[in-house]
Amino acid sequence: MNVLNLGIQSFLPGLRDSRTPFTTVDWKPPARGNAALAWTAARLLADSRIDGANAEAWKRMTSCRPVLIGIETARHCLPALASREKLLLHAGPPLTWARACGPVRGALVGAVLWEGWASTEVEAESLLADGTIALEPCHHHGAVGPMAGVVSPSMPLWIVADPHTGAKAHCNLNEGLGKVLRFGAYGPEVLDRLGWMSAVLLPALRSALASLGPIELRPLMARALQMGDELHNRNTAATALFSRALVPGLVKSGLPTDAVISVLEFLSGNDHFFLNLSMAASKLAADAARSVPGSTLCTAMARNGTDFGIQISGLPGRWFTAPAPVVEGLFFAGYGAADAAPDLGDSAITETVGLGGMSLAAAPAIARFVGGNAAAALEGTRRMYALCHGEHPEFTIPGLDFRGAPVGIDARLVVDLDRAPTINTGIAHRRAGIGQIGAGITAAPLECFESALEAIGLEAIGPLPTAGGLR
Repeated sequence: MNVLNLGIQSFLPGLRDSRTPFTTVDWKPPARGNAALAWTAARLLADSRIDGANAEAWKRMTSCRPVLIGIETARHCLPALASREKLLLHAGPPLTWARACGPVRGALVGAVLWEGWASTEVEAESLLADGTIALEPCHHHGAVGPMAGVVSPSMPLWIVADPHTGAKAHCNLNEGLGKVLRFGAYGPEVLDRLGWMSAVLLPALRSALASLGPIELRPLMARALQMGDELHNRNTAATALFSRALVPGLVKSGLPTDAVISVLEFLSGNDHFFLNLSMAASKLAADAARSVPGSTLCTAMARNGTDFGIQISGLPGRWFTAPAPVVEGLFFAGYGAADAAPDLGDSAITETVGLGGMSLAAAPAIARFVGGNAAAALEGTRRMYALCHGEHPEFTIPGLDFRGAPVGIDARLVVDLDRAPTINTGIAHRRAGIGQIGAGITAAPLECFESALEAIGLEAIGPLPTAGGLR
């Protein structure tokens, strides 16, 4: 007798004791045992119209050719920040001051002080609490921001465009590590750095790009994947490649030598500098897949330390949320899980298009940094293929024999398999002002995909039978 065991671990000791040949399949009931939802997933998986819609959304996502075309202050890039007197953008789904976690509150206070809307922390908190300063998600304005994700009118933004469609996406600039605004710090050194970035870094990068012309990001990203990056938590190769491309433009810019040297020193000491460009490019690709009727492909994953939210192509602009999860990983000396804020940031847009945790196998060097090992990274990426519509035609993973990255997360498959997309990320301290305290791995909450699938199911196939009427 040969036994096929379907996911029931308690059977294994008896099988081993009897020395019966057996094979165990890692299986569990779909939709976490919710019969009505499992039936919805089954019917949607069998619907060829949705297959066609997903094929179209996937094609748009993987055909996007992001090009860096410039850098400007946010008020010159985003109309809402130009037309509305006091507006701040933040990471994740919609959020109020009352519900914001510590790092997001700290970043918002820092942005208010930086803009000169308040002169003290107390005054800034009062303006934020009474609604004088409005808060809206970056995603609602064609932008993304890492961690707290705060964007204010005076901050520099990358401008990334698709020359074939004219669509644009934006992201702020990476400040480096340590006490930085995106992790909720807002002390004098943070505000001084923001001042240098606006006064020196912005004009230097603007001049370099004017000399160089548009820079295609997709080939650079594809090369960085083959050099050990996954373009979320590791951007060492991408930053080096991008910095090398910038050097001729900086040299030809005519800027004072001291300014050029300070910019190059900043780039050489900031391995995460390219992350924000990776995010803008990923946002552009994900947005290209929006608004395909009936499509169940995920077009956004974002979190703000309070909520985790996703969007899907067939229901554009609608958030499906659940509480933001806690990240499991490694902590810096002196910190532990009790110190950590729940997951936050728009940087999961990289996973949305197949990078980051979805392609962790491409970056074995950071596997231990986020609490795993190279073998687990390979297996983790292999498991992600089952959730996706296909493999990326250009983003390939050397450790998997140059197989294309898994891309096109399908809410039907997530629910049917009870398997959530993997996200690798930094960990912020739960209190404002302390900054990053570690890094690790988390997963998108299944509840987000279950809610999205129920909503698209009602739209695509109408009301379903009650659980008691299912056979």
